[in-house]
Amino acid sequence: MEPNERQDAEQHPLPAAITIERRVEWSDTDAAGHYHFSAVQRWAEAAEAALLRRLGLAELFGRIPRVHFEADYRERLWFGDVVRTELRVVRVGGSSLHYAFEVHGPTGLAASGRMSVVHAAPRAKGTEPWPAPARRALAEAGPQQPEVVA
Repeated sequence: MEPNERQDAEQHPLPAAITIERRVEWSDTDAAGHYHFSAVQRWAEAAEAALLRRLGLAELFGRIPRVHFEADYRERLWFGDVVRTELRVVRVGGSSLHYAFEVHGPTGLAASGRMSVVHAAPRAKGTEPWPAPARRALAEAGPQQPEVVA
């Protein structure tokens, strides 16, 4: 990174993001032979898990229930296809976290969507604010090392 780019990144940090690759498994397909709609949610959640591990935030598992998930399906994916899921933090609220994701297959964009979670203690009746280190990592860590199929 050039000195000017490094200075710009320090002044304007990027939200956390990650790219993961998976293969469409037989259990990801439906009777029509292509991926089942629910596979997209699993891939988005797998990307989220990889991101949180990379950021050292594994303690958030069990404390971030989903409150919203939406996806648009554009292309079919078939058993054995390599799928690349790109997940990025869009906004960190007081107790909420909003992600956007794209799923790419061999012919390009296959699905895209958004997912929102909230920060809450396991038995709490409501949400609670993000701890400062988690907020900072999610809002400023930038792109993380990808996790790819070997």
